[in-house]
Amino acid sequence: MEQVLGDYFTKFVATTEANTGRPIAFMPLFREINCALSCRTFFGDYISQDAVKKIAHDFYLATAALELVNVPLSVHIPFTKTWLGKRTAEAVRTEFAKCAASCKANIAKGAAPTCIVDHWVLHMFESNNYRERVAAGEKDVEKPTNLIREFTNEEIGETLFTFLFASQDASSSATTWLFQVLAQRPDVLARLREENLSAREGNKSKPFDLSMLESLTYTNAVVKELLRHRPPVIFVPYLATKNFAVTADYTVPKGSMIIPSCYPALHDPAVYPNPNDFDPDRWISGDAESKTKNWLVFGAGPHDCLARKYVPLSMAAMIGKAALELEWEHHATPLSEEIRVFATLFPMVSSSSKASVPLTAVLS
Repeated sequence: MEQVLGDYFTKFVATTEANTGRPIAFMPLFREINCALSCRTFFGDYISQDAVKKIAHDFYLATAALELVNVPLSVHIPFTKTWLGKRTAEAVRTEFAKCAASCKANIAKGAAPTCIVDHWVLHMFESNNYRERVAAGEKDVEKPTNLIREFTNEEIGETLFTFLFASQDASSSATTWLFQVLAQRPDVLARLREENLSAREGNKSKPFDLSMLESLTYTNAVVKELLRHRPPVIFVPYLATKNFAVTADYTVPKGSMIIPSCYPALHDPAVYPNPNDFDPDRWISGDAESKTKNWLVFGAGPHDCLARKYVPLSMAAMIGKAALELEWEHHATPLSEEIRVFATLFPMVSSSSKASVPLTAVLS
């Protein structure tokens, strides 16, 4: 994570300098940095930087395809959004399958695991070895702690596509709003910067770690308030397993799909006073932390989001490092504060631009 963040923060500055300091749209770069974080976490160096950049773009096309999922046969009509989305999704899965093949070859040579897929393949090899020894009649063979079946390269690619695609727009949305809001709130950014420098004992180059996260009370509050203020995912689908009374006058029949929006719950003035204000202190000195029934950012119940813990951690790491190493400025447009729903929430795209959030970034 430190490596990816460092590389992209340097790229942010270089991109601004190449534009002679004029503001540029940073949303594509925010999509790319999040895609890189995900790809490196899962596939390490098996995936090239060119592939990361292309996948970030392809994920955008696949998301755009969702706008037409209910149009009959649109996936078969050339050059429609769904047609392009399906083709790009297949290309991404193929790239991931190639990475899985390289991983298997590397681990088979005895290489130490350095990414998630490495560990997956290592468990798979250990499981295969265990089954082979048992089948050969060996006694007292130690059973692996994680006994799993053989997975094909394609299965690994499809599984990782699901994980990464599901997180791409949500993480990009949160990153986009986080940089924009903090540029508008220098008081918040100053406190966040001070806390992160203190956690690193005055050494802004000290790498982020899990123990550091626990000490970043204000940084965590900033992240949580951002997720409340601009929740990346506002629709959480559920299936009614029985007749469910939504109101006194209407009961949802069993088997129906219910898609509530968590946005009103996260902006309920009875629960979060002045809900449209960005106020991290509500999570420290206020009672926001106790309002668990309204906190639906990651869904609820046994099928809540798998990234419930990863997202706050990765956002805290990103914005803490950015606060220490970068200065950035938001150049407001007439539509800056308007919300666009594109699978997730993003600042509205200006009519004169193909992307939103014009920023400039410089080394601190």
